[in-house]
Amino acid sequence: MARIVYGVSGEGSGHAVRSDFVLEHLKRKGHEIKVVTYDRGLRILQKQYDCFETAGLHISSRHNQVEKVQTFFENLAKLPEAKKRLKALKSEVFDSFQPDCVMTDFEPMSAYLANARDLPLITIDNQQGLRYMKFPCPDYLHKDRRLAENLVRMLIPRPDVSLITTFYFGKPVNDRTFLFPPILRQSIRELVPKIDNFILVYLTRGYDAFLEGLKHFKRERFVVYGCDTVGEFGPITYKPFDRNTFAQDLANCKAVMATAGFSLITESLFLHKPYLALPIIGQFEQEINAYLLQRLSYGSLMRNLSQASIGNFLYHLPDFRDHLESYKEVQRQPVTQKLDELLADDCQLLRTLHEKRKEADREALPIPDLFAG
Repeated sequence: MARIVYGVSGEGSGHAVRSDFVLEHLKRKGHEIKVVTYDRGLRILQKQYDCFETAGLHISSRHNQVEKVQTFFENLAKLPEAKKRLKALKSEVFDSFQPDCVMTDFEPMSAYLANARDLPLITIDNQQGLRYMKFPCPDYLHKDRRLAENLVRMLIPRPDVSLITTFYFGKPVNDRTFLFPPILRQSIRELVPKIDNFILVYLTRGYDAFLEGLKHFKRERFVVYGCDTVGEFGPITYKPFDRNTFAQDLANCKAVMATAGFSLITESLFLHKPYLALPIIGQFEQEINAYLLQRLSYGSLMRNLSQASIGNFLYHLPDFRDHLESYKEVQRQPVTQKLDELLADDCQLLRTLHEKRKEADREALPIPDLFAG
């Protein structure tokens, strides 16, 4: 059995939910695991697993746009604490635990320590799809694509193996990258979907204009989560967030309107719910999720809030449902089976791929002739 350090991003809950599924499988197989995470990841995982609290990045947004300056300075202010946590991570986890390998769901510190200590590194996330999978990208996102890809490269060093969860299956760019259907919570898989006469809306602060626009569609019913308000106002019913109630409304709604986070999109597609995606402008992952969703005809993308766009989405609900009938999680090898292969026989296959990746890196970097001239 292997000793594994497993890094989990704490930004949002999607990373922790996905990791919980993988961690539970690894634990059942008898592997020893130390989880490195923060914020929501820590709150979700600390009861079930041995967790080390690290420092992590946070993205600030306002009025449906990333606040780049605020994001920069908020994370800059965390650097002294991050330095302390990195030192503690080295001594309390890597030195004492002596891992055989590192896995990460977009958590940088564990990934960089794997690189520094010559340990095999596996990434399990959807972000590496920006780096290791081919996909169409509209012209207006080309600049953001380059920035996002460079950011992914900066945050996570080159892994030995990339296990990418995705609802769009492009072509991997190397033979160490493998694509898998999205990992969903068991509670979502157990839901029995039906179509009731209401639309589920999940939005946080900064969407007042959009919510005001919904009031013009008096023949529709909207159930809204994520706001501070509770009660009925015309066609809109505001509910306080409750995980079980939200999941049931997701199963029963006729469509979803929300930001373009990966987790909610993939849960909605699994339940065959047309999706109006409102991506956070400037956050490329959300923008490309929304674009690919629309390209697959599973829903619509709305970058600029308008009643016309809402009306167009509602008009085409039957068309989206027709396309969703053909949506199935592609019957591929499950991600846990691939992990079992990589970790078998004292991580033999993983160690082989680790050496293969290092050899490729050496060939890609020319060695200077120190005696020339």
